[in-house]
Amino acid sequence: YLFLDARYEKVCLEGRIVDCAVLIAVGIDATGKRRVLGCTVATSEAEINWRRFLEGLLARGLHGVKLIVADDHAGLKAARRAVLPAVPWQRCQFHLQQNAGQFVTRQEARKTVAAQLRTIFNAPDRAEAERLLMSALETWRKEHPKLAEWAEAAVPESLTVFDFHAAHRVRLRTTGLARINRELRRRTRVASIFPNPDSCLRLISALLAELDDEWMTGKVYLNLNP
Repeated sequence: YLFLDARYEKVCLEGRIVDCAVLIAVGIDATGKRRVLGCTVATSEAEINWRRFLEGLLARGLHGVKLIVADDHAGLKAARRAVLPAVPWQRCQFHLQQNAGQFVTRQEARKTVAAQLRTIFNAPDRAEAERLLMSALETWRKEHPKLAEWAEAAVPESLTVFDFHAAHRVRLRTTGLARINRELRRRTRVASIFPNPDSCLRLISALLAELDDEWMTGKVYLNLNP
């Protein structure tokens, strides 16, 4: 299983302060433990940058990927299709719920929509999840037509997880990198602005190496033989 995400850091580039994308890949190995597979600093999340990153992972030995869990960023989506076209994609449910909130203005309505999405995601199987989605879409078409139009295409992309073992699903619903990004943000805050991309990559790589060591000596993250 391969998890992909990106975060942004302020970097001095050619005399200007710009937001550079830090692309991160995490995997679950054959023993069920999480491993940091790689990271890189790029000027954006454009397809070419994600493609180079994924091609680099393959060149270093990445193989046997059964599922990619990631957001639906256009650049990543295109790169994934180009480099790993045969691997199924699970759209991160955490990011999807955040995206859904953009189509609902009232706070109370957002809570209701979030609860409806959680019910769909927590369904016992794909058939029930799809039934619940159809029911929710009927409601949204009346109350939130823009949400309904978006969700009809977007939500099914987050249901790929139902094609995998039930015991694995809880770990495959989202990238699970939100906590990692919070920790990176806390640790990189001291730097504030990196003098160049290489200095940013050095610090992020060192922090991720620490995390990888913790995972290697820690508990199994996912029992691959339930």
